[in-house]
Amino acid sequence: MSTIPVSPLRRPLIASPKGLGEVTDDIVRLVFRKPGAAWVMAFSVTALAFLVGLAAIAYEMLVGIGAWGLNRTVGWAFDITNFVFWIGIGHAGTLISAILFLFRQKWRTSINRSAEAMTIFAVICAAIFPLIHMGRPWYFYWILPYPNNRGSLWINFRSPLLWDFFAIATYFLISLAFWYIGMVPDLATLRDRTPSRLRRVIFHFFSLGWTGSARIWHRYETIYALLAVLATPLVVSVHSIVSFDFATSVIPGWHSTIFPPYFVAGAIFSGFAMVMLLLIIARKTMRLEDYITPQHFNWMCKIMLLAGLTVGFSYMIEAFMAWYSGNRYEIAALQNRALGPYSWAYWTMMSCNLVVPQLLWFRRARQTIWLVFLICVLVTVGMWLERFVIIVTSLYRDFLPSAWSIYAPTANEVAILIGMFGLFFSLFLVFTRLLPVCSISEIKGVLGYARAKATDESQHG
Repeated sequence: MSTIPVSPLRRPLIASPKGLGEVTDDIVRLVFRKPGAAWVMAFSVTALAFLVGLAAIAYEMLVGIGAWGLNRTVGWAFDITNFVFWIGIGHAGTLISAILFLFRQKWRTSINRSAEAMTIFAVICAAIFPLIHMGRPWYFYWILPYPNNRGSLWINFRSPLLWDFFAIATYFLISLAFWYIGMVPDLATLRDRTPSRLRRVIFHFFSLGWTGSARIWHRYETIYALLAVLATPLVVSVHSIVSFDFATSVIPGWHSTIFPPYFVAGAIFSGFAMVMLLLIIARKTMRLEDYITPQHFNWMCKIMLLAGLTVGFSYMIEAFMAWYSGNRYEIAALQNRALGPYSWAYWTMMSCNLVVPQLLWFRRARQTIWLVFLICVLVTVGMWLERFVIIVTSLYRDFLPSAWSIYAPTANEVAILIGMFGLFFSLFLVFTRLLPVCSISEIKGVLGYARAKATDESQHG
């Protein structure tokens, strides 16, 4: 009989009772094998999309932001929409890795490594937009607080845009450190198994002399827990600071105290949708069905459903407060969104973010992988449109009708949007070729129950 208590109601996180060596072989093999035709084709498409975006950025830097469809009324549009969108995408990685680790949620295994990588790549994509929006990005150092010869010209610490800079920098550095420290045991495994001398030197350097002793494991777990504690407040603080770009203004549709929690919930919502998109594709193409199971998607769908309900509740609060306040400008802002020229974006957003996620109440829907994939695609589209609706539909009709103006994106803006998706997916594809997509050491920690479950079923079956 097994010494591990086995519940008939609890399903193991790993689908098959694999041994420790089998887990290592399965994950390491993905790093050392040659890229297949499907990977090469996918990378070619995403790299081409990135090159299109890079050319568009170069053109915008050459002629200025006049290459965009901005006007005297709509000064923010696609650029800031994409910035907020990509910052939100990165939130799922920190939530899965740090918060669920602190709550000892074992189902985070197998998915946390990819989620952390997604966070790094999303923040890289987000950081590009404030730079190119400056018009002269080579003067980005003007926002850095350092002694200079510009006399009384100094950065404005009261500006939310400066808060964005510190938030993004902090979020990126902490997330990068958390991702790297978590990979150290796996890098040592790659160091010991790689047939390439160059790779052995690289992995030896980045594995920090890992030997696997009890003393090193103790220090590793201590540092990892401290980084998790340090990273946890970032889930709330970073997107709250991004929301201050809008909430601290006096523009109807932006001036709202609900924006910080609203933006945080939206970030978790969109982040989980994106991480499930990536995991579903990686699971199928890399044959990781034994490690990324329907049970993982079941739990992620539940969190996404909770975040989606919070986002839907925020939509209702916005409408209620506009009506209850009796402020005609707030009411007009809501009417402009729902009934104005951009109503198509508003109602598409409501359908994707409020109606479609209700399917996740049903267990069968949460365990139907293709349906989960479709829901995640629609949620990703809806959350991008949410940022577009918040920004553009609050600006295009100013207080004076003479200042009203319709915004339409140019080909340059669309190309940059495509290019950032190309950059994001290209980085993720490179990650799947160079590093383990799943945490080998953490997967081994949940193998005991799977073997005990299999033993118990064989003895009583």
